[in-house]
Amino acid sequence: MNKWFLKLFGLLLVMLITSSHGELLQEKESRPLRLMFYNVENLFDIYDDTLKNDDDFLPDGVLRWNYTRYNHKINSLYKTIIAAGDWSPPEIVALCEVENRKVLEDLVYGTYLSKFSYNIIHEDSPDQRGIDVCLIYRREDLKLIDYGYLLPEGIREENFFSRKILYTKFLYKYDTIHLFVNHWPSRRGGVLAGEGMRIKISSMVREKTDSISTSRKEGNKIIILGDFNSSPDDQEMKLLTAGPHVAGSLVNLSLDLSDSGIGTYRYQGTWEMLDQVLVSQNLMSSLKGLYTEPSFISVFKPDFLLMKDPKYPGFTPFSTYRGYRYQAGFSDHLPILLRLNFLDPDRLE
Repeated sequence: MNKWFLKLFGLLLVMLITSSHGELLQEKESRPLRLMFYNVENLFDIYDDTLKNDDDFLPDGVLRWNYTRYNHKINSLYKTIIAAGDWSPPEIVALCEVENRKVLEDLVYGTYLSKFSYNIIHEDSPDQRGIDVCLIYRREDLKLIDYGYLLPEGIREENFFSRKILYTKFLYKYDTIHLFVNHWPSRRGGVLAGEGMRIKISSMVREKTDSISTSRKEGNKIIILGDFNSSPDDQEMKLLTAGPHVAGSLVNLSLDLSDSGIGTYRYQGTWEMLDQVLVSQNLMSSLKGLYTEPSFISVFKPDFLLMKDPKYPGFTPFSTYRGYRYQAGFSDHLPILLRLNFLDPDRLE
């Protein structure tokens, strides 16, 4: 097989690659940008925070949380993140139920993850238990342009006892992406518990995304992800996708997964899609830079993250605790993954 034939074969391969819109592409498609969201189920250290209700997670607390268990949890989480990226962890990993910056530093700098140059974005939340929303990103791949923690208008921080919304803006190659990381109020006490606050937060996120969309003629590329403590068909989630929008629209990529019976959390034998990903429409239709497709979202559910449900048929997430009983598992939620491909029409093979 001569060099001329090899070159011709390579050129034909490029010409045969089709885009998600069914057209032939000659663009070079570079390494994808991968995002992961993971509710890590109470990643607490073993020290008492006198300003927060963390008494259960102390060595003398009811859960008997100690250094051995904490260290096992840290190692379990870093291995999950590594495995989710096929030994090259995702460029962006958003997390919730993290107690403080120290536990993040132990995860990012005290494990094998230290080899991947992650930066940390974290701020203590007003949550009464002290659990926070945060994010780590690989600084060799992404440039952080801006970030902030958001509250609904008209609510004072001293009157807010849940988690703020983390907003970040990143530059990836020559494209920008706006990311909202969420952990909405719990449904403990029933589905209606916290619904009013979830609706307020949803309205605030919708307003922010509309504002971002109108700042650019062709729209901006936006991702909203997290643990919403809601199903895709709940009122507060539909508020994000319902029209009319000021500019563009949002698509809940988790809806089809949920309709297929796939979920990230299992309650009384039924899978629920509490952890979701929504994207702006132009992120799905873009012919340049970052883009995604419905098939690019998945729930990460290898065997080691699951266990046989002791009460109902089937499998359930292998959690750290089941009630007050320590199981040495990972989390009561499964991670969710999203891939963004990158099209560069200015660089041909």
